[in-house]
Amino acid sequence: MDKFLLQQQVLERLAEDLLQAEQGARTAHETATHEENIAENKYDTLGLEASYLATGQARRAEAIRQAIANWRQFRPRAYDASQGIQIGALVCLVDADDRQQQLFLGPDGGSMKLVSGAQTVQVISSEAPLCRAMLGKCEGDEVTLQVAPGRQQFEVLWVD
Repeated sequence: MDKFLLQQQVLERLAEDLLQAEQGARTAHETATHEENIAENKYDTLGLEASYLATGQARRAEAIRQAIANWRQFRPRAYDASQGIQIGALVCLVDADDRQQQLFLGPDGGSMKLVSGAQTVQVISSEAPLCRAMLGKCEGDEVTLQVAPGRQQFEVLWVD
């Protein structure tokens, strides 16, 4: 699996998300400033609510722009067993039920699923608890993640 192709897919998905966020911000701004939405009394809050939405969408768009910049600068490196798993690694984990999952560890803007060939790859950011739990681990190591109802345990099957 080519990590550079996965990186391009992430950039494409982030670009799509940015277009949607920008369109949402424009629409909310137009609604907030439209003459029909001028408040006539203290209970008429449509314009105010739309302005809050526009502000939120603008912040989201800025966060996506930052994620795009980070992914453009990002250079995934080959796995080095002496350093263990690092950001940029493609990792296959297996759980106690023999379910496998492939993860691509990126700088941010994660939480998306990509398809590469017949494989599904989950992109996770460096801030994700699972990513932090994997850092420094090697093939064959156990990864433990504390979640609300209990603990999840995985084995690192392979790393690229």
